[in-house]
Amino acid sequence: MFTRIGHFDGTREALRPMQRVDNVREAAKDFRRDMLAKPRVLFYKTFELVRVPYPSKFAYLNAFGLPTPFVHLCNRLFVIQFSSSEGVKTLLVSPSDWENQRATPFFAHLDKKAGPLVGVMEALVLKKTSTVLQCLASIGLRPEDVDYITYDHLHTQNVSRWLGANGQAPIFPNAKLLVMREEWESAQALIPWQNQWYCPQGTQGIAPERIELLDESVWLGDGAVALVRTKGHTEGNHSIVAHTEQGLLVTSENGVSLDAYEPKHSSISGLADFAKRTGAEVIINGNTQEYVVDQYISMVQEKNIAGPSPVDERFPNVVPSSESQPYWLFPGTAPTLRTGSLEFGKFVVPA
Repeated sequence: MFTRIGHFDGTREALRPMQRVDNVREAAKDFRRDMLAKPRVLFYKTFELVRVPYPSKFAYLNAFGLPTPFVHLCNRLFVIQFSSSEGVKTLLVSPSDWENQRATPFFAHLDKKAGPLVGVMEALVLKKTSTVLQCLASIGLRPEDVDYITYDHLHTQNVSRWLGANGQAPIFPNAKLLVMREEWESAQALIPWQNQWYCPQGTQGIAPERIELLDESVWLGDGAVALVRTKGHTEGNHSIVAHTEQGLLVTSENGVSLDAYEPKHSSISGLADFAKRTGAEVIINGNTQEYVVDQYISMVQEKNIAGPSPVDERFPNVVPSSESQPYWLFPGTAPTLRTGSLEFGKFVVPA
């Protein structure tokens, strides 16, 4: 089910950071060529789950040029089906149990600051579009037919309800979590700088056999999907790459918009100026800032894997797992180009 990817071996070992950037860039181009020669996914569909406020100072680290305090992040679910030697497999990417993640300290603190006005503030800044289970029901996918779930990183995620924990029966009884070992172990013993962004008990008490720990980048099944290590936003961050009719679509939260990957073409205040002044080719999403040099390199890696968007070749074929969206309450934050809803292939009803 898992085939090791060796394209990026040794690319980050150089002492000089820009040499690492160049090494990763070239390896990404080779990886892109090889993955495009592999089969396409059988089915790929995105669903909007919820939109939440997120500090602009984190979204576009050091680059945003307006006093607007927040951007509006749209959190998405991705349903991907691919072939394997064991038959068709169904993967959920970023199945955020947002109804049960409000205990994440950062968001709990926002609620506390709002005080008695929390209901009013929630009505203004939260848009609750759909739940994971509602999305699955809309395409006829039963919880028991989910084989794998994965997240590019575990910020805010409450995985316990999906996989079962502490005596609670799992909603996805046959699914395993695919996660980098670094990310999983980090989530078990967080320092205060990190723990503001992790849901308390979100990964605690899950049976070990429900967790597939990965130590390296891998292709899944026939190679139509890849999980590529992209350390940076968190210690164990990885990107999900899917071969679709639109080419290779790359998903993570290293950047919160396509503007972040090509700031020189951005119409968002400050981004193009920052890119010109500093020479930066990407703007990182920096809330915890665990490995910012690696995150910069990872975003270069992601956009070179993705290649140009067929909608606007100035921007890469990247689909952020949480993408900034325009919102009247947060002026000046509208992205230059948005990915929109995507659907490719035909859903395969599990036997």
